[in-house]
Amino acid sequence: MKEHLELPPMMGARGEIALPGSKSISNRVLLLAALSEGKTEIRDLLDSDDTERMLDALRILGVKIEFIEKNACIVEGISGDFPEKQAELFLGNAGTAFRPLTAALAFSGGHYVLSGVQRMHERPIGDLVEALRQAGAEISYRGNEGYPPLEIFPAKTGTSDSISVKGNVSSQFLTGLLMALPLLGRNMEVMVEGELISKPYIGITLSMMERFGVKVGREGWEKFFISADSRYSSPGIIHVEGDASSASYFLAAGAIGGGPVRVYGVGKSSIQGDAKFPEYLERMGAKIEMGENWIEASAPEGGLDAIDIDCNEIPDAAMTLAVAALFAKGKTTLRNIASWRVKETDRIAAMAKELSKFGAIVEEGEDFIAVTPPSSPISLHGSIDTYDDHRMAMCFSLASFGTRIRINDPSCVAKTFPEYFERFLEVAKPVPVISIDGPSASGKGTVAAIVAQRLNYNYLDSGALYRITALAAMKAGISLEDGTSIADLMSKAPVRFEGGKIFLETADITEEIRSEACSSGASKVAALPEVRQALLDSQKRFRKSPGLVADGRDMGSTVFPDSQLKIYLTASAEERAMRRYKQLIAKGEDVRIDVLLQDIRARDERDSKRSAAPLQKCDDATLIDTTEMGIEEAVSRVLELYRKASSGKTSRFDQPTPDLRDI
Repeated sequence: MKEHLELPPMMGARGEIALPGSKSISNRVLLLAALSEGKTEIRDLLDSDDTERMLDALRILGVKIEFIEKNACIVEGISGDFPEKQAELFLGNAGTAFRPLTAALAFSGGHYVLSGVQRMHERPIGDLVEALRQAGAEISYRGNEGYPPLEIFPAKTGTSDSISVKGNVSSQFLTGLLMALPLLGRNMEVMVEGELISKPYIGITLSMMERFGVKVGREGWEKFFISADSRYSSPGIIHVEGDASSASYFLAAGAIGGGPVRVYGVGKSSIQGDAKFPEYLERMGAKIEMGENWIEASAPEGGLDAIDIDCNEIPDAAMTLAVAALFAKGKTTLRNIASWRVKETDRIAAMAKELSKFGAIVEEGEDFIAVTPPSSPISLHGSIDTYDDHRMAMCFSLASFGTRIRINDPSCVAKTFPEYFERFLEVAKPVPVISIDGPSASGKGTVAAIVAQRLNYNYLDSGALYRITALAAMKAGISLEDGTSIADLMSKAPVRFEGGKIFLETADITEEIRSEACSSGASKVAALPEVRQALLDSQKRFRKSPGLVADGRDMGSTVFPDSQLKIYLTASAEERAMRRYKQLIAKGEDVRIDVLLQDIRARDERDSKRSAAPLQKCDDATLIDTTEMGIEEAVSRVLELYRKASSGKTSRFDQPTPDLRDI
């Protein structure tokens, strides 16, 4: 089973983020520094799988690279001539390494084999290979025609000075050509066939080449010219700009979750196409502010509006708009995104499938996707698959502003942003949870209900779910030891909570589940792993804005381990038996306190020794012993602790505590 990550529902977003370096710029700078004359000090380099693939390849090819800090290194250039003339390079799924290295090695006079992961071998490269062959390159396919892996041999000489390349599949083909052609030492002309997609990425290439001493002439986006005297030379020190594609997730979080959210590392002076993402977000109604090196986004009053736009200028960041469309009013259509089909996965197909899991209506074509959000609040049916695609994982984190989500294989973000989810949770604010655990009759249910009322939070009595389960099993004639049958029963049982009452099918069972038989049965079924797993999702669905107070046996340890405040409420067994005795006598039941005490001790033993989520105090929970404490004092203690956990926010606590003298 693949690793997965659960994100709780988020109630808002606010904060600041310093962006990691741009993947596109990082790998361009690394290769240009290697091809240059002189040493280049690279600062703010992205630390990711893609850059590791480029660094590994350059080292194998004989380039000396010394890291002076975590995100800073010195590259000793080889003046266009790689020392190692024979090598096998594994480049993973890093297109920004594979395509430019293919072009550079084609004219290096050596024998090389380039391969990657299976998905890389499914990504077309034939248009680049054909263009390189026009310039004299000798390249053969080791598998399917038009796809990696590739074998490169020393190039021919005296071939054409004018070559053409298709522009409608990947801008990385033209990037690779432009970066490699100065190595030939002759005048070269490149003509683009058809419309050039992702023009901003070519803009990055041209800007970086100029920083390393090579100015490319051009006529629009159709013709490019490299002069014979072009030579790469080190600029000395170069800083990598923050990643504008990564900025899109945080800016969208601000636009969906309230904001403001500010990102540092990109701004008005950015050379990246995806730095235009805020303009598209603004068209959806978001409030955008911008400086030279920062961008800030906040939510509009009334929410986001749907848009119909051409996304050629923001090919990667447009994916973020597709998920933001879940929160927009109307149908959002993203056009001119054909390049999505040949990325780390077929992103149009993948995005359509995953968005549909939220109940959205999704239409897709060869170069567009249209998203209409569900009419009711979004909820996830299943889990999000990421297809080993970092941007799929990062985009869908935004869906947590509407519901709890589960993301499969979240580690794929290491390709460009290994710490993404940690940084996301720095600005995204989960719906807060106060978990109150403890043994039977400790008063946790009474305290939890009052705390929830005081805060105007939702309330989860997890014990009620297990009492309902025991009652349903007994009514169905199922043994309370048959975990499989009980779990199957509860997956289909029509249970609902309405107006303070609990219903099983159409029957009001609010009072029935409070019987001693249901209470004892609840403890038995709660020990069954199958039952606990079946009820886990049911309990997590109670976590909704503005917050939740949950009581039970494993709320803080298992169900809501990220609770903002964890309480372990207890009392002596004798005191708890007396409380239960008073409750039952008040209901007219004939009970003996010695029997109740024996039952409570047996239940404590059973709950603490069970294999599935045993009753225990979490290390980070605060112990409150209510043996000699009234309800008012216990409630005040919990609220005081929550006030401290909430960084001194006190406005919600200015209501009087109910005068209840006896638990």
